[in-house]
Amino acid sequence: MKRSSAERLLTWCKTSSNQITHHPRCRFPHINNQVRQQSVWSKENIVRSPIANADIPNVSFSEYIFSRCDEFKDNTAVIDFESGRNYSYTVMKGAAIKVASALTRLGYKKGDVIAVYSANVPEYSIIMLAASSIGVIVTPANPSYTPGELAIQLEHSKAKAAFTILPLLPNLKEAINSKQSLASSVKEIFILGEAEGCRPVSELLKDDGTMFPDVSIDPKNDILILPYSSGTTGLPKGVMLTHHNCIANLYQVKLSVDIKQGVDRFLGILPFYHIYGMIPVQFGAIDNGCPLITLPKFDPPVFLRALQEQKISILHAVPPILLFMAKHPSVSKECVQNLKYIVSGAAPLGVGLSKEFTDRHELPIYQGYGLTETSPVIAIDNPPAKLGSNGPVVCNSTAKVKDVETGRSLGPGEEGEICIKGPQVMKGYLNNQQATDDMIDSDGWLHTGDIGFFCEEGNLVIEDRLKELIKYKGFQVPPAELEAILLTHPSVQDAAVIGVQDAGTGELPKAFIVRKPNTNVQEDGILKFVEEKVAQHKRLRGGVEFIDVIPKSPSGKILRRQLRE
Repeated sequence: MKRSSAERLLTWCKTSSNQITHHPRCRFPHINNQVRQQSVWSKENIVRSPIANADIPNVSFSEYIFSRCDEFKDNTAVIDFESGRNYSYTVMKGAAIKVASALTRLGYKKGDVIAVYSANVPEYSIIMLAASSIGVIVTPANPSYTPGELAIQLEHSKAKAAFTILPLLPNLKEAINSKQSLASSVKEIFILGEAEGCRPVSELLKDDGTMFPDVSIDPKNDILILPYSSGTTGLPKGVMLTHHNCIANLYQVKLSVDIKQGVDRFLGILPFYHIYGMIPVQFGAIDNGCPLITLPKFDPPVFLRALQEQKISILHAVPPILLFMAKHPSVSKECVQNLKYIVSGAAPLGVGLSKEFTDRHELPIYQGYGLTETSPVIAIDNPPAKLGSNGPVVCNSTAKVKDVETGRSLGPGEEGEICIKGPQVMKGYLNNQQATDDMIDSDGWLHTGDIGFFCEEGNLVIEDRLKELIKYKGFQVPPAELEAILLTHPSVQDAAVIGVQDAGTGELPKAFIVRKPNTNVQEDGILKFVEEKVAQHKRLRGGVEFIDVIPKSPSGKILRRQLRE
């Protein structure tokens, strides 16, 4: 697929109507100080970052973050907005060492996996740092998961323990008790608070820290976190991200955006289990000595109050939050007066919504692009903001656009599949070499499954998805997972699921159903059946349509394009 129209390319990259003059509070002086590449394109049509490569330290994640704690010392690190509970950098480091010592006392060791099934709380960071310091792998779980969904992740990751909060405890217990293998493999539950049969996190924080072990960690090979992603298609897979992957992406992000260390204030509204909330937001704030104010969920009045009262200066958001901020009358000038800029990611942000927001608030929005498999950031826009653009690739990275038919590398303005190389690219999928090989080729290029192009200046524009994954409010919804559930319904002969476009949320999952003979199941019955088995973001909000046959290729692959048409 080629984009040959010069006029269309110029519209994206050069016209003043597609640029937003950034807010006077947002200067980005460091961008001009970076050593710039004279050309971001090579003769082989490989795209480089305009920002010079960074020297990324080859140390463990905890060693790196602990060094930041030592630098920022008495600065506030994390604050729970509603309760005011907070930790300074020194106290957070000390707490992580105590928890690491306590876990070692309890027999947890390098290579073990623990799950964190929780909303955003200050202790999330402490648990992750504690685990990483002793080589224990964290698998973060979506707090909206049903017991069935959670059980799949716990079993596949071979988690030996789980950290949770009181409201989620019933779901966690049900998940563990649903399978005999889990009842024996998940040895204990750690809880923020107190509950019968659970070990309080407060007990771990009372440890004297003397059992903190000297663990040898290979940053480029040892796994730090194991988030779950559906990749290009199919059921969720464990993404093995190393210590070096995540440190590299922290560097790549902070060299692409303007952060005043120790001064700027971040809002932790994006869920920490999600790679965007975990690395660029949670640890992006901590890496720069900035206070991170946590919120457990998006509640509009509380969100606006936090923006204003905590004087948030940097907001990482997703399109549904920006839609609210662009349109709702309760979003006053006072609410956003301290913001320098907003970074949007996790799902595409339309040009129309971007312009509506910036026209109302006179604030720049910089759109980022990435995947769980890339820790996550691949590219991020920079001043002046370019509507519809994801900006250039981050430092230490190269990209190319592959013709989906011939495989050759394409030039400026030509559309194809975006491929990426860099230190942020995952080690692979847990216990799934085939899926890993499908995602990362023999030359080390990660194939994103997204269709787009780079303009001459090296700015990325995402056009479409080669992959089948549906994105609802930035959350991944695998069609294959919903189809598998639908096929268990006693009245369903065949089923297919696609995403239908929605201005406010990105895409809505919609099901096409072939009824079994002599049955008459209706839409309400299908919706309720699925609703009882999946998290909220996976519900069939796009509706149900009954058809005579699901269109398929000779090999049996569902022809989703025909369903969309």
